[in-house]
Amino acid sequence: MLQTAHCSLFVDNCKAQWIQTNGPYGGTAKCLAISGINLIAGTGNGVMLSTNSGGNWTAVGLEYRDILSIAVSGNNIFAGTYGGVFLSTNNGGSWTDISNGLPWITIHSLAISGNNIFAGTNDNGVFISTNNGENWTAVNNGLTNLTIWSLTINGNNIFAGTYGGVFLSTNNGVNWVAVNNGLTDHYILCIAVKGNNVFAGTYDDGVFHSTNNGENWTAVNNGLLNLHIYSLTTKENNIFAGIWGGVFLSTNNGGSWTAAGLANQNINSIAISGNNIFAAGDSGIYLSSNNGGIWTIVGLPTQSVLSLAETGNYIFSGTYLSGLFISTNNGDNWTSANNGLTYPTITSFAISGNNIFLGNGYNGVYLSTDNGNSWNAVNNGLENQFVSDIIISGNNIFAATGGGGVFLSTNGGGSWTAVNNGLTYLHVSSLAVNGNNIFAGTTSEAGVYLSTDNGESWTGVSNGLSNREVLSLTISGNNLFAGTSRSGFYDIGGVYLSTNNGSYWTRVGPSNSSIYSLNTSGIYLFAGTDTGVYMSSNNGANWVKKNQGFNIIPGVYSILIGNGYIYAGTSGQSVWKRPIADITGIKLISGLIPSSFSLEQNYPNPFNPVTNLEFGISDLGFVSLKVYDILGKEVVTLVNEKLSPGNYKVEFDGSGLSSGVYFYRLNAGEFTETKRMMLVK
Repeated sequence: MLQTAHCSLFVDNCKAQWIQTNGPYGGTAKCLAISGINLIAGTGNGVMLSTNSGGNWTAVGLEYRDILSIAVSGNNIFAGTYGGVFLSTNNGGSWTDISNGLPWITIHSLAISGNNIFAGTNDNGVFISTNNGENWTAVNNGLTNLTIWSLTINGNNIFAGTYGGVFLSTNNGVNWVAVNNGLTDHYILCIAVKGNNVFAGTYDDGVFHSTNNGENWTAVNNGLLNLHIYSLTTKENNIFAGIWGGVFLSTNNGGSWTAAGLANQNINSIAISGNNIFAAGDSGIYLSSNNGGIWTIVGLPTQSVLSLAETGNYIFSGTYLSGLFISTNNGDNWTSANNGLTYPTITSFAISGNNIFLGNGYNGVYLSTDNGNSWNAVNNGLENQFVSDIIISGNNIFAATGGGGVFLSTNGGGSWTAVNNGLTYLHVSSLAVNGNNIFAGTTSEAGVYLSTDNGESWTGVSNGLSNREVLSLTISGNNLFAGTSRSGFYDIGGVYLSTNNGSYWTRVGPSNSSIYSLNTSGIYLFAGTDTGVYMSSNNGANWVKKNQGFNIIPGVYSILIGNGYIYAGTSGQSVWKRPIADITGIKLISGLIPSSFSLEQNYPNPFNPVTNLEFGISDLGFVSLKVYDILGKEVVTLVNEKLSPGNYKVEFDGSGLSSGVYFYRLNAGEFTETKRMMLVK
């Protein structure tokens, strides 16, 4: 192929942006707060905001911070983190660190009473601010334990749940008194108040009830299936308890409890707005409008997505610790699909016909023959191996593992055999196949290995790549690309290219990036990095950031090209997508569905050096558009991907070609057409 020809970027990519798909939902939500129509969630990766009861979510700052507590007063939103308190006055549009007077401490709890803001810290007690956090003062007189898990205010009474029981202050924290009579567990995670009734949730002994501001407590656990109480909330006569194992409801001040859904979920926080009850747990946020009778997941799109795959209309998303999700409408909806899977981390996919193989973390490989509706273990010989990647070459299936090297199955996963002769390091991160060549990328700076005999023997092929941790591999024609880590001794990272099966490697950028994933579409190479998505149209010689639309630039663990879109599986922000035609410069000039496939004559013709090629697609399907010289040698691939129905235009630049006759051919399904064009210089 002549590398000098290229397809210029025709479309204004500043107008084309990444859009977060509707999931997969999940990820840990640690705290909730409601302000008018706004539902605010604190996560392990910043603050999320929904203005429609969880229907949609937007990241609104404090990214990469663990949000442990949220409190709202008027237009002010306060967020307690592992590094102090932050304030937003514009619904998370911007945040200000208001930790002046606070040591660099963890803020477990926040509570507001009038102009007073109270912060409960880890090992440093309670602090008060009377000026929206401009200054803070410690108010710990009488506190015998300074780890404050919860703060609750009822009139003039302030209750503090600590590692040493419940404490009460009636003078804004100037003095505290222990009120623990009857408590058998002094590890108090949460406190709720309903009228004269005070409820305390403990770590090991369930819920306790007091009718005299904590002077006396009585255990009220009848019906609770677990005594780890993470959250308590009241609504009229209803008391909701979030426990290690779901939501429970009491209508008689804790005299008895009834399971109210979300079994097997750890419920960290509960918030109520009108008839809507929101429960935040380790797998996202759920909504019930009938006191827990029915729950619907409403977020968060904060999954870490390690792997993506596509077959037909099915998009598969493998997450870290939340299992497998499937979408049949390009990410508009995602459905959990873990029937038969025994480990919640999905690292990789490989598809051959109706067979879908996935790496199920430490439980080896699983197989589905019904589009992911059910899964069966195919692990004989792979027991307890962490599978990091899977590839298929003919009848051979190869599995890369994190510690056991490479395994081979020749019978559809029925049995596996280690094939590690010559591999000096057995932590294999990625695999790629090109004809009879199998490539294995390893971690801990061991580089790439090559096998030409189905894994019976391996040879190191890392000249120019030595001392590099290889995180990803992909092949395009004769080009082998390796994505490396920048976390090793040689803190550079980036993409490396070999054109001779790994005999020699050249670094081709992008600079100072860990390359988690690589994928190609025609002449386009995409890199998922720790700073978003990069694209190259000339085998890595030049790179362009393609991060338009990301609210917070994510780490991109996986890239998929399918169904007319490019999908990005991110760290903590679930799956994003954008039309592949927009990002590569293939312009959709009309969304009207043509009655048939067509290929138009290029214009201008003759041309020097740029011309336009237009074509029509009547059905969703795989499309290729290639340019050939007069001898029939392929010059360049302009399109090589699935496209949705419509009319498209591509700009072809023949700057690096000599004058003469060229041909361009469109293949779409059973449709094939070739036309002639002339370059005159």
